[in-house]
Amino acid sequence: MSGFSCPAGIPARAGAGFKLAHANAILDAPDQLGFVEIHAENFMGDGGVPHRLLTAVRERLPVSLHGVGLSIGAEGPLDKAHLARLGAVAARYEPGLVSEHLAWSTHDGAYYNDLLPLPYTAGTLARVVSHINEVQDTLGRTMLLENPSSYLAFDSSTMDELSFMKAVTRQTGCGLILDVNNVFISAANLGFTAHDYIAAFPVEAVGEIHLAGHAEDADATGAPLLIDTHDRPVAPPVWSLYRAVLERTGRPVPTLIEWDTDIPPFEILAAEVSRADRILQACAATEGVG
Repeated sequence: MSGFSCPAGIPARAGAGFKLAHANAILDAPDQLGFVEIHAENFMGDGGVPHRLLTAVRERLPVSLHGVGLSIGAEGPLDKAHLARLGAVAARYEPGLVSEHLAWSTHDGAYYNDLLPLPYTAGTLARVVSHINEVQDTLGRTMLLENPSSYLAFDSSTMDELSFMKAVTRQTGCGLILDVNNVFISAANLGFTAHDYIAAFPVEAVGEIHLAGHAEDADATGAPLLIDTHDRPVAPPVWSLYRAVLERTGRPVPTLIEWDTDIPPFEILAAEVSRADRILQACAATEGVG
């Protein structure tokens, strides 16, 4: 199966989110990772230790650039100053991939430190398509859009999430991040089947996969609730779902291990990366298995 093209060379291996605490370990043995992913907003300043360490890492490994603050789904226009800063980070580190979330985080000049959900309507679709086109025109490249982790569904939605994301890719030419942990969380919280979601996902548009840990909680009624925490190892059922994703893609896809809070020693993170790498290698050895 042909897939999303990655012209700047993120290999079909596993990588990790870049943390300053891990910089020396990465520089000592960069081959442990296929790439690093950075949150763009952490590198929008001009200088300092973060840039010095990332520059050294970039000399050894490809970089995937992941934004968390563009607010692609916001009702208002994109923040052009923020978009310009994103462009500057992209120009500086020449990332193999650039991505953002299907979410909103700004309103009337206020910034909310969260990725908030969207109703899937024709109006939302037009707004997200317009914003993605603006990002791609500004950066001069194709971006990836990540599926959200969901805790509620809107009565006002007129289409399901997959129909919405397929329409976005069709109308903008953008690619997708398939966050497998997000699929597992949304399925548990909203009561659908994760494997059915994966079976219908437009995998031909997937340029990167995300894996992460989640916490188990309960809502106000005592019903189980999963939270996307990025603070622990990938859960066993998410690893199983990841294998199902690769069977569907029929090709190894660059895969990120996300671990953003309660950062562990690098050896623990590297073990998660190694596990994903072994699954990718098995996929490559049986290419076309899906």
